[in-house]
Amino acid sequence: MNRLDELRRRHQAAEEGGGPERRARQHQAGKLSARERIELLLDEGSFEEVDKLVTHRCRDFGMEEQVIPGDGFITGYGRIDGRLVYVFAQDFTVLGGSLSEANAQKICKIMDLALKTGAPVIGLNDSGGARIQEGVMSLAGYADIFLRNTLASGVVPQISAIMGPCAGGAVYSPAITDFTFMVERTSYMFVTGPDVIKTVTHEDVTKEKLGGPMTHNSVSGVGHFIAANDEECLRMVRELLGYLPQNNREDPPRRACADPADRMDTALDSLVPQESNLPYDIKDVIYRVVDGGEFLEVHEHWAKNIVVGFARMDGRPVGIVANQPAFLAGCLDINSSVKGARFVRFCDAFNIPLVTFEDVPGFLPGTEQEFGGIIRHGAKLLYAFAEATVPKVTVITRKAYGGAYCVMGSKHIRTDVNLAWPTAEIAVMGPEGAVNIVYRRELAAANDGDAARRQKIEEFRERFANPFVAAERGYIDDVIEPRETRPRVIRALRMLENKVDTMPRKKHGNIPL
Repeated sequence: MNRLDELRRRHQAAEEGGGPERRARQHQAGKLSARERIELLLDEGSFEEVDKLVTHRCRDFGMEEQVIPGDGFITGYGRIDGRLVYVFAQDFTVLGGSLSEANAQKICKIMDLALKTGAPVIGLNDSGGARIQEGVMSLAGYADIFLRNTLASGVVPQISAIMGPCAGGAVYSPAITDFTFMVERTSYMFVTGPDVIKTVTHEDVTKEKLGGPMTHNSVSGVGHFIAANDEECLRMVRELLGYLPQNNREDPPRRACADPADRMDTALDSLVPQESNLPYDIKDVIYRVVDGGEFLEVHEHWAKNIVVGFARMDGRPVGIVANQPAFLAGCLDINSSVKGARFVRFCDAFNIPLVTFEDVPGFLPGTEQEFGGIIRHGAKLLYAFAEATVPKVTVITRKAYGGAYCVMGSKHIRTDVNLAWPTAEIAVMGPEGAVNIVYRRELAAANDGDAARRQKIEEFRERFANPFVAAERGYIDDVIEPRETRPRVIRALRMLENKVDTMPRKKHGNIPL
């Protein structure tokens, strides 16, 4: 056979994958094919495939009859908004997208290239897991990938899109990456499936409830984003990358900004209710302060008492961390502490400034929280903020009580600029609780205990439940009118643009995991 004809035959076989019938089944299941996904994800015509002709080496269990070029994985590089990215996509039509020794080496090759060239890695997961016929060789392939995920962590952004099954050991690669997307009705993740669980623990659970997109986006926190279909998922991946730098040596990409830097918003002046026990939505503050009201929320459905995500200020990406008074009164608990800590550490690793909106009455009380280790988990958020060397700006909108005040980007843990609204209450605890402790004996001896207590509460609120004591000490750099928030934060970020902060010399810290 002519070599040129043979080359064309092999290329065609690789592009056909499992064939039209299996691709049709993918479409019937509401999924795109692996190549369709790559075409949608990348800029048109930019994909350069690597290792298209690789085949597996297994000759047991009839595998010699099932040799397809590419071996069920499509790997290569391309562009998103003109910027280099590396991508791999598992092709479920070829041996269920199972991982072999050969296609694991394909992934490792592009991850090694990503580290050398400093560009993000995107994995489109749709796989039945390890290729059983290859035994320990496929398991070794997973471990090789896990190592590279770990080495690349904090060096280049790593994104996982779960667009089908992802089970067993396969889940640990997405778990190490920075962000995990899932697709409604077609994707799921779990270490052990429903059948094994029923055998071992006698629990009856469906795939969807055990490891479906909403389970991982709202209950476990494994998923960061949820999409309605493949197309939306890939669009969201592109949107996320627009906020991220190529690697840890670059700054995030700046865009032209039509939203004036000196824009004030009088609606902010009346956004916080006069009664301190009434809720409001902190996202209303975020939308009114950031460029164009655009905010890409991360972990939207999990630990809703803290809000994290990406926005732009003056055209530059920033990471937003905000307590949410509309959910659990904005208290910090185990899940919100972990959620916030992970996000803060990502931003710090990739040179993304942090803007914190604080309204926190404290840590959530209760035996469930204490037994679950709120001390250890709360310390993660404290550690992350204190460790971060990127520009940090905090705005206290209302409550900043107790240890939670310290944790949420206070001046004492190296936050650069700390501002407060006049509605801010900075104290060890709320007036009611403080009066019960400080004036316990006096109130017990009073003829009219209730009236005396109300008077003391009012006195305490007047004396301490305001931002001025902290401002007098220099713990707050300024008390500002709420309408001024956007221009003041932008001016602070401009001033901090060339900030350099250092850590003591060490291999790494020991974050309380």
